[in-house]
Amino acid sequence: MSVQKIPLETVQKIRQYIKTSLTLPESENAPKAWTLLDELEELPEPASLSALGELFNFGGPVEDATNAPNNRGRWFISVMNPGAALLKLPGLRLKPDMRLVSYLYRNENDGMGVTWALPEELGTTAQLEQALTHSGGRSHPPQPAGALENVMQAIEGDRSVASFVVASMLRRELHEFGALGKFCNWSHHRLIQTVPGKIPWKWRIDVPKDLSPKVRVLPDGRAAIEFFTCRVAAPIGLFQHVDQYPADHYAPASLDRSIATAQAPPSP
Repeated sequence: MSVQKIPLETVQKIRQYIKTSLTLPESENAPKAWTLLDELEELPEPASLSALGELFNFGGPVEDATNAPNNRGRWFISVMNPGAALLKLPGLRLKPDMRLVSYLYRNENDGMGVTWALPEELGTTAQLEQALTHSGGRSHPPQPAGALENVMQAIEGDRSVASFVVASMLRRELHEFGALGKFCNWSHHRLIQTVPGKIPWKWRIDVPKDLSPKVRVLPDGRAAIEFFTCRVAAPIGLFQHVDQYPADHYAPASLDRSIATAQAPPSP
């Protein structure tokens, strides 16, 4: 099959829909630090010694709060359903009896997340919380029992051109889901179809003649998608992205490489 160009606007709309679907509530994106004084300020003034004693019966044991959203560097389960991003997208769907779950990590300045795919029967709250007991800092995220190695292994579709465009955007947005501050990467990339002007570029490859998003689906079911982005945060650069999909699933072999870097303009 010949290479099919995809309108840049179409890819941008797909990406924006996924980003919007994965917007975290503020209580998880920037959770407030909990303190005893915060709680006491909201409680009514006691009318007796008996009432004073009852003030200290609110909530549960301290350990019950360790799984709640926090900004103290402890992983917690997100209330978001990442699978909802697939509801209105063409060509892709979650496999039957599978679900996506995410854990978030927050400190005062930064944050990150990790998303897993696992069978619904292994996705109870108790089972997801159990994974938290084996997690550590940001380099040791929780992994629930039965989770697939690659979240895209839980995705199936109609193998259409549109399905591969959606899959490539979805994979990157899920990988970035929950990232804040210095842990952001993909969110600094803007989809492009031409080389941005007014910037002197230092090329690492021959200048591509066509930067339009393209998909090629082979007769045996394999497919490949190529698109380009401009990273707009330092270090500013141009990137080539190539995803190669096997004939039987949507977990691609991916290449994301820098092809040009922005040079400082010459001194006047």
